Amino acid sequence: MTLEALSGVVRYSRTHLARIETAEAVPPPDLSARLDACFGTDGHFGRLYRLARREGHPDQYRRRMELEERAVSIIEYAPFVVPGLLQTERYARAIFNVGNPSAPAESVDDLVTARLSRQAILKGAKPARLSVVLEESAITRTIGGPEVMHEQLRSLLPWVEGPTSLLQVLPHTHGAHSLMGGMLALSTLDNGTTVAYEESITTGRLIEDPETVRRCTQACDVLRAYARSPAETAEFIRSVLEELPHEHHP
Repeated sequence: MTLEALSGVVRYSRTHLARIETAEAVPPPDLSARLDACFGTDGHFGRLYRLARREGHPDQYRRRMELEERAVSIIEYAPFVVPGLLQTERYARAIFNVGNPSAPAESVDDLVTARLSRQAILKGAKPARLSVVLEESAITRTIGGPEVMHEQLRSLLPWVEGPTSLLQVLPHTHGAHSLMGGMLALSTLDNGTTVAYEESITTGRLIEDPETVRRCTQACDVLRAYARSPAETAEFIRSVLEELPHEHHP
């Protein structure tokens, strides 16, 4: 099938499909199902996608992604921005754009696609359970403009106390704590073991040593205890939404 003909079936442009075909772009999350439907390949492209999606991430993150895909529960602490598992497309794009203003648009597209593809673990028949503690600044800092923040904050509300999720905001009044240096994620895997991943501005580190993971878990437990309750968190997010400018909001 020509790319032109395939484009009409899967509803992606010929240019986009050409970049995917030559491994210059990460396949979008929904393309594999469309290709399987088009060619009658019984999930073949879906299985390939689980491998291909990792190519959008630097080498240092690939093992983390492999383990994250096996997670049955995830605990995250995020001090500055909404974590990738809960980011909207426009919010993620704004972060990548400000992180590297000179990056080509196609490169940013690939990064956004790769980031959003991680969210598949929170969907499906057996989604991973997610518990997130956000610092107030992750909610109050406007990223991408008021409209983007409206969309992002509204999207967080269902996760505050969902069927498989819990989201809490840590107030600034809590003061200093042991995790202020960067983001931390704890993933409990399908075999019962837990691994940690900590990230600073430019680097990330996967931690599999049980004793270090235990200390990280204890630090997260402390923050969860001091964070706002789910009801208080939802009220806080709504108050921030009300204070955002509305002139560009539909």
